[in-house]
Amino acid sequence: MPSLLTPGRLLFAIAVTAFGIQHLIYAATGAGLGPPWSPVNHILAYALSVILLASGLCFATAIQVQCAGIAVTLTVLIRIALCYLPKLFATPRDPGPWTSSFELLAIGGASLVLLALFTGTTFGRSSEQPNLWSHLGRVLFGGSLVVFGVQHLMYGAFVATLVPAWIPGHLFWAYFVGVAFLAAALAIVTGRIAALAATLLGSMFFLWVVTLHAPRVALALHNGNEWTSLLIALAMSGGSFVIAGVTADSK
Repeated sequence: MPSLLTPGRLLFAIAVTAFGIQHLIYAATGAGLGPPWSPVNHILAYALSVILLASGLCFATAIQVQCAGIAVTLTVLIRIALCYLPKLFATPRDPGPWTSSFELLAIGGASLVLLALFTGTTFGRSSEQPNLWSHLGRVLFGGSLVVFGVQHLMYGAFVATLVPAWIPGHLFWAYFVGVAFLAAALAIVTGRIAALAATLLGSMFFLWVVTLHAPRVALALHNGNEWTSLLIALAMSGGSFVIAGVTADSK
């Protein structure tokens, strides 16, 4: 399990870097492949691209990971507060803002786990503070899975339409994934069989990247939404593997 830390960190770094590239393309062209989640003005898009590109590089090289973790976490929390909380209050039955908000929250949670990993000593468990950040990150990540799980159960018919045609039993898989999200959330938050649950979760997200999102992107190379969906799945896979490695290494 500890060996999952490095591939998880690198997958997460690739996703964060790509989000930065999306913002940069949007800032330069006004269109292109982004930005992810919600539009911003060009100056802010440039600023966010710098933050995300620098953070992705820090995550990838394991240099100044603490700064990157803080930067990404603050960025996603501010974005949730400014862009999505008003929508959640205005239209609480609209699933879109819920999905986007908790995707961002999960990315922030994974960033906190990485921050804790590189705080203090090399792997960051020489004091209580790194443990606190790691636990908070796992709670944010696991809490997001609860929302994803409930949405899969509530909107199973829609989720089933996203399953590739060559896979049988579309509705079954929609509900199965919903239950899997809830089970993984419980394991990750409580710490019981968390390493196994996070490993399976990360594998599931990575499988989606390959079998679901990559083909959709290939058919719509200029569709920013498809790129964002792929990168979110990649970030969730990387974050899951990081949590798997951390929880296994802390036994």
